[in-house]
Amino acid sequence: MINKFDKIINNKFSVFFKFVFFLRYLFLIFFVATVLFLSIPGFFDYEKRKPVIKNYLYQNYGLKITNMERIEFKALPVPNLEIRNITTTFFSGDVAIKSKKLTLYPKLFSIYNYDNFSVRRIKLENNNIDTSLEKIKNLSNTIFNLKKKIFLKNLNIILKNNEDKIFEIKKINYLNYGYKKNIMIGEIFNQKFKIKLDDKLKELKLNLPNIGVSSKLNIDGYTKDTGFDGLLKGKILKSQFKLKFSYDKNKIEINEFFFRNKNISFKSEGNLKFIPYFKTNLVSRIIDIDTKLLSQLEINRIINSKDFIKKINLKKKIMFKSKTFNNDLIDELNLDMDLAYGRLNILKDFKISNSTFTCKNNINLFDDFPIFYFNCLINTSDKKKLLKKIQIKYKNKDEPFHLEVKGNLNVLNNKVNFENIKLRSGYKASEEDLKYFKSTFESIIFDQTFIQMFKISKIKKFILEIS
Repeated sequence: MINKFDKIINNKFSVFFKFVFFLRYLFLIFFVATVLFLSIPGFFDYEKRKPVIKNYLYQNYGLKITNMERIEFKALPVPNLEIRNITTTFFSGDVAIKSKKLTLYPKLFSIYNYDNFSVRRIKLENNNIDTSLEKIKNLSNTIFNLKKKIFLKNLNIILKNNEDKIFEIKKINYLNYGYKKNIMIGEIFNQKFKIKLDDKLKELKLNLPNIGVSSKLNIDGYTKDTGFDGLLKGKILKSQFKLKFSYDKNKIEINEFFFRNKNISFKSEGNLKFIPYFKTNLVSRIIDIDTKLLSQLEINRIINSKDFIKKINLKKKIMFKSKTFNNDLIDELNLDMDLAYGRLNILKDFKISNSTFTCKNNINLFDDFPIFYFNCLINTSDKKKLLKKIQIKYKNKDEPFHLEVKGNLNVLNNKVNFENIKLRSGYKASEEDLKYFKSTFESIIFDQTFIQMFKISKIKKFILEIS
């Protein structure tokens, strides 16, 4: 019975088993052929093929290679050509890129046919660029508009003005294909960022997740070959901002900048220049401000940021006008600041109850112990009205008051020196008076930080003490 069953199986399925046994030989042949196909290119002399590869990269990617080490073939994980330590430029030729490794992924049969050499994509790894802002703009336009597939992995860019470093962007990864197409990640000022571009390169989304920054940039139109107009809107933590600007070569013209949060809102206009050095010229109008915000300023931290201050050339004008029914101490403020090479000059002009205060200040922020020099004038036609604003009672009405004070403050050591104090009525402080004012000022007003000295309660106490 068993023999009969075995005979039936062999008769009916012999063709099937023969086919299965034939396939194993076919698979073996295919496997051996594939291994040979992928292994043989490892024995090619790629020095002879360098001109073909260089020409292809220049014609299709705009990569003009000026220096490269030998080419190696890697069969796994997918067939590729690997070139170590290359120096290259893109189409413009202005920006040199030094890469530790360039990987080419050829089309399958291009491995053998270099007369029709073609690659599916390339990858540049561990790249370094030292260049100017204007040149990097041309390079980025070239890369973003590239039709061929490219992957820039771990790109570090140092932007310079001549030999002076402006800032650095590190660990950039960018692909122009796949599900991560037109998404750039990296680090700037030691903060991670993510940028997403639309296909037409007209909209850019920027996120700095660690510090709560998100924004969207819309390019309105290109005004010239070197410039464009744009609108930038976004959030910084719980603050909102909107910026209308025009970019042209080495300058950004700020047509309107609006910033708002629960503590302050203001509008600004002006320009930022990058060449020959970083320079700002801005006019800001404060719409609303919570004066408690000033108490949060850390003067020591600002003064200790000497490397950052060294790179700034700033001209800034700030204006503020109190709303009609607000009970602000200052009715009107005009502040002009000029910072260059660490020296800050300030001209303040403000009004309190129709009394005018004018101060000229300067400080060298590069000094180990910065000294804040001041020369201030107070003019009022009604002393009673002025003192009432800081809650001090005074009997005489419509009495004029004209005071001049000159001296300096040691910002870090909380020390003050009065050089001269005099009234238009004829009073001039003696040496003994100046010493008294100094000790009283330091004990009452300058007993904490530089910012805390502007508290109304302290000013009131000081005036009552010296009256």
